[in-house]
Amino acid sequence: MTEHATTPGPAEHQKIDTSVPHSARIWNYWLGGKDNYPVDRQAGDAYTAVFPGIVPIARSSRAFLRRNITYLVAEAGIRQFLDVGTGLPTAENTHEVAQRIASESRIVYVDNDPMVLAHAQALLYSTPEGATAYVDSNVLTPDHILAAAADTLDFSRPTALILSNILGHVADYDHARSIVTRLMGALPSGSYLSINDGSRSIDPVFEQAQDAYNESGAVPYNLRTVDEITSFFDGLELLDPGVVSVPHWRPDPTDPAPEVIAEHGGLARKP
Repeated sequence: MTEHATTPGPAEHQKIDTSVPHSARIWNYWLGGKDNYPVDRQAGDAYTAVFPGIVPIARSSRAFLRRNITYLVAEAGIRQFLDVGTGLPTAENTHEVAQRIASESRIVYVDNDPMVLAHAQALLYSTPEGATAYVDSNVLTPDHILAAAADTLDFSRPTALILSNILGHVADYDHARSIVTRLMGALPSGSYLSINDGSRSIDPVFEQAQDAYNESGAVPYNLRTVDEITSFFDGLELLDPGVVSVPHWRPDPTDPAPEVIAEHGGLARKP
């Protein structure tokens, strides 16, 4: 039997607000998805009018995640994933990539957007041998995330923590670091941390577009320097090539020569 579960949390009774743009729905729009509203498309178009490069960033971020997961399953032997801030389902979701390689993989998705909750059944499709679950929680509540995820994941076994374009929503940098520390602290030796986020001091036009977005009424997203993103991995063993512009992280041999874009990430192992 396919194993799946939905764990209610703080957003359980929220309604979808279609009057304010939401980052998950805008990201879905940039990726070519259909789970968005006019307000999201308007905000997305306003962003791309200033900085068309955001669409390649969105797609490069998804490709980076796919390559990370492929390495983790095929080479590192990881079979458990905690994906926090998963957003709306698109192509190549974490469970699809992982279970395509190892059908027994177990994945817990975490998000607190009511529209993501409405699509939880799409996320929860799993192979019979594996499991997927959805936890309705906020990145700001790591203890709740860990408690709920423990219903599906065995935290005595190595687990990969995925934080893809979510830490930018934590305004205070020290607070963001403390969340990473708390989540990784619950995972055993041999676990992995994957992070990618929008980076500052790379493209001033990107920063201009992001500043305008943050003033739109949507939940702000804070770009960070490459050094700040790298510091999230303190105490862990960064895999080569370290924290780099995401197209440069172990690109597929058949890919065109990668460009440097304002999205940096890396993958590290807990010793």
